[in-house]
Amino acid sequence: MTAPPPHPHLASPETVRATLAELLARARATTVHGERRILGIVGAPGAGKSTLCAALAEELGAGAALVGMDGFHLANAELDRLGRRDRKGAPDTFDAGGYAALLERLRAEKDQTVYAPTFDRHLEASIGSAIAVPAGTPLILTEGNYLLLNDGAWGRVRPVLDAVWFLDLPDSVRLSRLHARHVAFGKAPDEAASWVETVDGPNAALIHATRARADLIVQLVE
Repeated sequence: MTAPPPHPHLASPETVRATLAELLARARATTVHGERRILGIVGAPGAGKSTLCAALAEELGAGAALVGMDGFHLANAELDRLGRRDRKGAPDTFDAGGYAALLERLRAEKDQTVYAPTFDRHLEASIGSAIAVPAGTPLILTEGNYLLLNDGAWGRVRPVLDAVWFLDLPDSVRLSRLHARHVAFGKAPDEAASWVETVDGPNAALIHATRARADLIVQLVE
């Protein structure tokens, strides 16, 4: 896949070092009374997207709903059919059109409940209609690797998002966390190390090439 061009409104996104409390204030500031906003959090595998979004969602309570890109992983049986199981997590192992369509629906249907899928890491499978986004929810948080890609159906995602934060983490920390996560979910240490290098590595390079399309580069201060 080719790297996308910079976002037309931002040639060089601002980089900020921020605490969770400061990011929470920024998230609240994106909301507009009576309207719906969608905030995307993007970053390489292991950058901490899910953890950050979960923390923001918990603090925002009924003021936000969290919908992840990972709910659109293709099923393992379909990946086997396509011969892509050995690189699950690459852009073409997702239903990008389905994800884009959900975001478009969340934008258009703010006055009714919309259901979204989630991804169960223990089952390694998506579960449909697992997340209810109630009518009137002012802020949608969505996170994933490929929110800024501009190829195929992925190109429909960025225009639907009001703002995108690119979560930046030093590779030394990110790779250590990523390896530990793979082991925690069942891979042997050697298998996890190989997956990080041969699958996650190329994906991370592709994701980093999209960062110029973000509105903000975020370095989380813990």
